[in-house]
Amino acid sequence: MTLEPTGRLVPTPSGYDLVLTRTYPAPADDVWASVTEPERTARWFGPWRGEAGPGRTVEVRMAFEESAPWSPIRIEACEPPRRLAVTMEDEAGSWSLELLLAETGGATELRLIHHLTSTEPLGETGPGWEYYLDMLTAAHRGGPRPDFEDYYPAQKAYYESLA
Repeated sequence: MTLEPTGRLVPTPSGYDLVLTRTYPAPADDVWASVTEPERTARWFGPWRGEAGPGRTVEVRMAFEESAPWSPIRIEACEPPRRLAVTMEDEAGSWSLELLLAETGGATELRLIHHLTSTEPLGETGPGWEYYLDMLTAAHRGGPRPDFEDYYPAQKAYYESLA
């Protein structure tokens, strides 16, 4: 885990991509299971329920957010074990996310891409994704969970400076 912010902002024709990367000493199938199987996602992100598949909607509850409701997530693309694209809406707004996995030499790189139309939410969004990706790292390694207060507001200025 790292408490140094790792995200970068990439301009796109329709806005910006916030890109965060982590590498796991595991095959892509194992990392894929960590981000798609309900009992494993519950360990780092939150549980989900429903019948998953491209074009379908499931419900997820972010387990580490205070009083988080179940929120619908539409699965736009699911290409195991390489790509998962979803969209969701909650009280914070609309989210368009992609997870890309690439395995090389027994290690898997996971890239989380948050497609943004504005840089306005970077100060809150970036630290949040850093925290959740480090939660995934802790769940994958069986280590202690990070503390959100180590990410926010500590990383807010870094993410705001990307705009």
